[in-house]
Amino acid sequence: MALAQLPARNEVPREQTWNLESIFPELNAWEESYHSLEKRLPEFEAYKGKLAQSPEVLLACLKLREEVLRGAEKVAVYSGLDSATDASDQEAQARSGQGRGLMNKAVAEAAFIEPELLALGWEVLKSWMAEEPALAVYQHYFENLFRLQSHLRSTEVEEVLALAADPLGYLSGAYGSLVNADITFKPAVAEDSNAREVGQSSINGLITDPDREVRRTAWENYADGYLEHQNTIAATQAGVFKRDVFRARARRYGSSLEASLSPNNIPTEVFYNLIQVFKDNLPTWHRYWRIRKEILGYDQLHVYDIKAPLTTSKPLIPYQQAVDWICEGMAPLGEEYVEILRKGCLEDRWVDRALNKNKGQGAFSWGMHDTQPFIMMSYADDVFSLSTLAHELGHSLHSYYTWQNQPYIYGDYSLFVAEVASNFNQAMVREYLFQTQKDPDLQMALIEETMSNYHRYFFIMPTLARFEIEMHERAERGEPINARSMIELTADLFREGYGDEVVFDQNRIGITWAQFGHMYANFYVYQYATGISGANALVNRVLAEGEPAAAEYLDFLKAGNSLYSLDALQRAGVDLTSPEPVKAGFKFLADTVDRLEKIA
Repeated sequence: MALAQLPARNEVPREQTWNLESIFPELNAWEESYHSLEKRLPEFEAYKGKLAQSPEVLLACLKLREEVLRGAEKVAVYSGLDSATDASDQEAQARSGQGRGLMNKAVAEAAFIEPELLALGWEVLKSWMAEEPALAVYQHYFENLFRLQSHLRSTEVEEVLALAADPLGYLSGAYGSLVNADITFKPAVAEDSNAREVGQSSINGLITDPDREVRRTAWENYADGYLEHQNTIAATQAGVFKRDVFRARARRYGSSLEASLSPNNIPTEVFYNLIQVFKDNLPTWHRYWRIRKEILGYDQLHVYDIKAPLTTSKPLIPYQQAVDWICEGMAPLGEEYVEILRKGCLEDRWVDRALNKNKGQGAFSWGMHDTQPFIMMSYADDVFSLSTLAHELGHSLHSYYTWQNQPYIYGDYSLFVAEVASNFNQAMVREYLFQTQKDPDLQMALIEETMSNYHRYFFIMPTLARFEIEMHERAERGEPINARSMIELTADLFREGYGDEVVFDQNRIGITWAQFGHMYANFYVYQYATGISGANALVNRVLAEGEPAAAEYLDFLKAGNSLYSLDALQRAGVDLTSPEPVKAGFKFLADTVDRLEKIA
């Protein structure tokens, strides 16, 4: 039996890898920066207990914090990216831990600043901003600090919370090492008995393969790999739930959900509105499963058939073609946006697109104020890869515009708005291709990509969000958490979603919670569904109104954390405090199912 293997990291072409040399030209430069920043940490001692002396002292301390955090973040980004593409590289993994540790130590050293700001009082800060104009840029930061005043603790407690971030961060690190390097998946086997390696960078291509045996064996062996390590993964996942409860209680929040949403000024009703609309619209998914089964001509639909190609011809989309089409689809945002995107993809090597052994799962965009945005993915020359690239470029251009237009204090943005920008790009490119590429196979592939995207963001992620809220509530009640309870809960939730239309494999479906690193970020997954809903509303506005709406959307990308997430979105033209955008998203989903039925 022949086995198609993934190449080792050192065997992939350089042009398929990202340009980490743009951050540090060589490892020695990273090490020098690391040690230099470490030596600067004691400089904070000169300011502890002294911020009330004058606006000049406060400004100097804030500048020191920015310099040190900015440097530490650059160190952490470099080492984190370096470790993401080969989980078997133990030296890179160790440096990644060092980078995270330095960042957490810097945060801990600066932990006294916010308690002392609160002790100063709002009226004093207002007068100091008038007296010292360089402090005026911090106004929104100060206002948000006082909004959260009841959840900020003493200098000593804040320092402990910051120091705790380092050891607690190893929960996600342990998970990443396990699933990206230590788990060995059995190969997928085709009908002709040829074997294909199952890995994090190949699984998406395998479960969309025309060969049903490839899909079945890939999906089953992938799930079985996680099931073999279910207890270890459950231990790290339970640690994350307890970490979130610890942080919520330490900051005096009523729940883990409130602790996650409150810093971005998002009411918990936004989460619960999404869950309710999702549950109300499960019949749309049941109908889709039924139509898909009929189109495929199967007696039974299995989970591994959900992404089976609906045509015999799978369109081949090389990377260059994908970049061209994405640029054309994003043209309504203007020449500047398109040129930044094109240059990043083709000249500046933003994208690490290689398929190689031990590469991390999924895709992401990451960077910081003093780097370019970087994208990790595994490009497989198909419409799904094109869609993923468009999605991650949405994140990257969001970061680029924020870093170019905001000071460091506002140079980040919440996950809540991040998923709007990424899904906006996907929807814009998809609509462009629907209108311009009339090849029947590509049209069907685009519908498949649409449904696959919605399957992930409007089915998988809301189901995981339901799992997440229930598990956090169990942790808050002190109930036992183990692999079996997590598998059973996940299976029950997916059983509702699949209804009677999909053959149910209890354990392999129930282990789904273990297959998403997103579960290590507190209440991340629900934001995919709110993001795709907000994105659809903004795409409709840009395509209908043209340049004025595009300009407002670009202003949204430039805002960073200078505005609260919901306020930035409202200025761009969408209100996610209301369930209406999510309802409209499900209406689009239902219309796409209609479109599929008619074309088929």
